[in-house]
Amino acid sequence: MNHVQTARAQAFHQLHAGTEPLVLPNAWDAASARIIEKSGAKAVATSSAAMAWALGRPDGEQLPLDDLLTASRRIIEAVDVPVSIDIERGYGDDAEDTGGLAGALIELGAVGINIEDGKDPATGQLAHPRILAERIACIRAVAEHRGVSLFINARTDTYLTAGLSGEARFKETLERALAYVEAGADGIFIPGLADAAEIERLAAALPVPLNIYVGYPGAPDVATLRSLGVRRISLGCGTMQAVLAHLARITEEALVQGRFDLMGSNMLSVGEANGLFASAPVPPMQRRA
Repeated sequence: MNHVQTARAQAFHQLHAGTEPLVLPNAWDAASARIIEKSGAKAVATSSAAMAWALGRPDGEQLPLDDLLTASRRIIEAVDVPVSIDIERGYGDDAEDTGGLAGALIELGAVGINIEDGKDPATGQLAHPRILAERIACIRAVAEHRGVSLFINARTDTYLTAGLSGEARFKETLERALAYVEAGADGIFIPGLADAAEIERLAAALPVPLNIYVGYPGAPDVATLRSLGVRRISLGCGTMQAVLAHLARITEEALVQGRFDLMGSNMLSVGEANGLFASAPVPPMQRRA
């Protein structure tokens, strides 16, 4: 690990302990990552769903591992801020496979990982917490072996799973979260959690930062979430969903109305788009004759 990665890893941890929550508009490729960084974000996190969609795949570990690594490398190389990569349920059949993926991402320069328990593909039920705990422990061991203070953000899908509700769901969520922290998680991510009272209770009960998802209409604002004790706020795939919807409106205006006002009213110039990326010499074999 080099000094740059060390500094970025330390900075990423510190961003979770500041006076304001860490707000992460999630990226899916190099261009979106640069836009996010240029807009003032102090870190970049990927959305697994958005990254899959950008490469023509549905969400749910349908993106080939090589494509995930290639896209991650391009994002990490495009920005000068800490980058956290979403690896869904960890890929692979076991914890060792997940540890290998974490090692590959560390090698690329990642300083954070987002990993979830999710549903067991065979049963459709929430996966046993032991599975994610084992994967987290393996990721932590790999990171320590490489000397990287990797931020492991553990996601539980208890609030996205049918059959769980009320106090039983809260209890299940907290038990899973504490097991993941014990295994080595630095933060807990609970998408679907929206009730203010439950957010506040969980934030108070957790020994690590609570991460809330806001990629949906009507999500609470930063000030409200801060007052409830939330330390990390993810826009998730909501960023790409909004971009795709805007593209659909631009296309409809052009095809149906024969107009281009929506596109032309707010767009980067070619110079601004090129300026997102540092110029680099083109390899001789790629130059045009």
